[in-house]
Amino acid sequence: MTAIRQDAWSEEDDLILAEVTLRHIREGSTQLAAFEEVGERIGRTSAACGFRWNSSVRKSYEEAITIAKGQRQKRSYLKKQTSSRGAQVAGFIIGDGDEIYGNEGAENSLSIDAVIRFLRQWKGTYQEAGRQLKMLERDLRDKEEELSELRAENERLSKEVNTAQSDYRVVNDDYKALIQIMDRARRLAFLSEEEEEIKNRFKMDANGNLERIE
Repeated sequence: MTAIRQDAWSEEDDLILAEVTLRHIREGSTQLAAFEEVGERIGRTSAACGFRWNSSVRKSYEEAITIAKGQRQKRSYLKKQTSSRGAQVAGFIIGDGDEIYGNEGAENSLSIDAVIRFLRQWKGTYQEAGRQLKMLERDLRDKEEELSELRAENERLSKEVNTAQSDYRVVNDDYKALIQIMDRARRLAFLSEEEEEIKNRFKMDANGNLERIE
């Protein structure tokens, strides 16, 4: 029976609690199992270990807990992948009928030829995937070149538009200036006609006075 300690927690106790708990998290075990292991190692109850972890130690290891959970998920994923591939290997080899057994005919033994055929099949699959990847990379390069050409064309057209806008402003300014010149010329012509008309209506007498011509 584990002894129940009443003394304060030491730094070493906290370190053991953290290391064991993080290991259980990484391996996909429960924290309760971790607290029980720690309790046996340092002579405390699992309840005391759990209380110490949640109230104090956990706060100092938040980042480590996140990393441990990520490692747990990765381990779980790799385990599933391994199981899946193992099932595929077994299914492929079992499909070969009597040739799956070795020369001794043991039920659980696999023939070398069946394994080689399986590996060759997977090699062909990977080679096909590699060819498809190269095709995708080539398509990507073609698209990038096309995009680069389109960007260059867009830049050229933008420059032409800017040039056309500048030319339009110049022509518009010239047109306005021409209108103003024509307006002034019209007014000057009108004034000249009035002066000529005045000259034709009056004449200077011998005394220097203007007299109206009827």
